[in-house]
Amino acid sequence: MRSWSRWGVLWRSENKLDGRREHLMGRGGALPLFKTREEARTHIKQNYLYIKNRPDLRREPHGWKMPIPVRVTITPEY
Repeated sequence: MRSWSRWGVLWRSENKLDGRREHLMGRGGALPLFKTREEARTHIKQNYLYIKNRPDLRREPHGWKMPIPVRVTITPEY
């Protein structure tokens, strides 16, 4: 099998109720992957920049953090 790498978006939050949580973000079961880190950063800015300017979402009970681009390696298995 041949692996390939792309960039994904990692959701992060930390609060007293749930603790630290991280997961790759997707919509409707689809995981958006990007060829470059810059494409992933642009996607984050276009869709999640509001979190940076919302202290109420960043503190308890939500504890949201800005999503970050992460390298994702995919290895198909048949």
